[in-house]
Amino acid sequence: MSFIKDNLSRVLERMDQAASKAGRNPGEVTLVAVSKTVETARIREAIEAGVTILGENYVQEAREKIDEIGHGVQWHMVGHLQRNKAKHAVTLFDYMHSIDGISLAHEIDRRAAQGGEKVRGLVEVNLSGETSKFGIGPDAIMDLIRHIAPLEHISIEGLMTMPPYFNEPEKARPYFIRLRELRDRIRGEGIEGVRMDELSMGMSGDFEVAIEEGATMIRVGTAIFGERRH
Repeated sequence: MSFIKDNLSRVLERMDQAASKAGRNPGEVTLVAVSKTVETARIREAIEAGVTILGENYVQEAREKIDEIGHGVQWHMVGHLQRNKAKHAVTLFDYMHSIDGISLAHEIDRRAAQGGEKVRGLVEVNLSGETSKFGIGPDAIMDLIRHIAPLEHISIEGLMTMPPYFNEPEKARPYFIRLRELRDRIRGEGIEGVRMDELSMGMSGDFEVAIEEGATMIRVGTAIFGERRH
């Protein structure tokens, strides 16, 4: 068994165990294999091992990989999206995890309309208040979602967050709980055109805790591909 195939098998097993521990159906959790800085040969190896969704952080890097690998798999934008890259992002990605502002949402909507696309995505929430992280603050999210809801070419399907880095996964649990509670509160508003089905939270170091707290998408890179080069 190859290094990547073995790692993927371990991740899937851990996902199943975490879901079972929480009384959840493992099929409710989607794995996004984050391939940032990973060369295409290793990405192909992951696809052959069963990966069906790849997550990228940068538009230019993703474009080069998509040109080579194609759309036999889904490509998710999991990094910060600059407004001036929206034109390219709407044609490259099947899903966006990091919609975090009104101007970006309007630009995505405009660009998607030009291509006859409808972008599926998530609103990124900065729950930690760290200035080094992107995302809308929890106090401002309802206003953002109400602005996005009427846009015809964006479908908001849930929320995404990145907690602070901790050596102990349990320390991330309060952030995952807060995102789930925020999702439930937004869902309770019944905003037309807004679905709150997805929670993208949890990475290599803490995805089991995230699954226990309701994650429907986890973004895992290192645990599959190994330590990335910078």
